Amino acid sequence: MKDVIKLTDIKKSYYLGKQELPVLKGINLLIQQNEYVALMGPSGSGKSTLMNIIGCLDSPTSGTYILNGQDVSRMEDDELANVRNVEIGFVFQQFNLLPRLTAWENVALPLIYAGVSKTEREERARAMLDKVGLAERAHHKPNELSGGQSQRVAIARALINNPSLMLADEPTGNLDTKTSIEIMELFSKIHEQGNTVVLVTHEEDIAKFTKRVVRIRDGMVETDISQTPQIINEALHQ
Repeated sequence: MKDVIKLTDIKKSYYLGKQELPVLKGINLLIQQNEYVALMGPSGSGKSTLMNIIGCLDSPTSGTYILNGQDVSRMEDDELANVRNVEIGFVFQQFNLLPRLTAWENVALPLIYAGVSKTEREERARAMLDKVGLAERAHHKPNELSGGQSQRVAIARALINNPSLMLADEPTGNLDTKTSIEIMELFSKIHEQGNTVVLVTHEEDIAKFTKRVVRIRDGMVETDISQTPQIINEALHQ
């Protein structure tokens, strides 16, 4: 199985004047293609910092991060931006949709940066909206969509470039329980279709949908446990 994420002794410190504030204290983590992983941890555990490094939004102070065969731990900002556009699809708690654009235009945005023609952008964006069950809402703007529909648009946008990694940060944080379950069922389908999904959450009920739970505490991996099919099945039918 191909390695998508390989973190070796990742450390991250911030500095307050001359005072060093260590946040990550030596993270080792291997995530392979088509895994479905939840990153969990209490506030202040370092999980958000870890997610930023995995998502190439930040660089480690030391250690090595190999993403899909590339050493991204020493890259400059412009190189990291290119890796993000090609390798990673992001889904956020706040959806981060542009309010003046329609659903299909929001989904098509990453294709503009990739230099894809308008005709192909529209065709691919509509097909991706259909994949997440929103084909009939293609011309609606974000203020005309429910929270669940907005998150589906965000998921379609994250998938449009066929990234090697889908990274979701608290994707159900702004949704009610019923809608949260619908979104998690969609993530399960995306995983079943071959995508590698890493989910950051503090909710145990959401983590149950994944196949593996990595718990972060005090800047270190506390536990790394594969979930049984029974736990996942219970989550799907709760």
